[in-house]
Amino acid sequence: MSIGVDPHLSMVRSVEPLTPEGCEECLRLGTPWVQLRLCLTCGHVGCCDSSPLRHARFHARADGHPIVEPYVPRQNWRWCYLHEALV
Repeated sequence: MSIGVDPHLSMVRSVEPLTPEGCEECLRLGTPWVQLRLCLTCGHVGCCDSSPLRHARFHARADGHPIVEPYVPRQNWRWCYLHEALV
């Protein structure tokens, strides 16, 4: 899949992070994370695939919101969990 042609890009919205302090599920469980991802459909903040529990991927699958971006300053890319590709 080429960058920028993912059909799920139509799901991207202007969102505010629901839990700006970190991964929603990890905060609730008291578990660590490595990096965070912001769901660009609803604002869910989840931990990345390098984290033990991979909450961002679980959210994408469970809620049907596949497009995320890093939840850190100065990183500018988007990922589609459904297509396993940069978009």
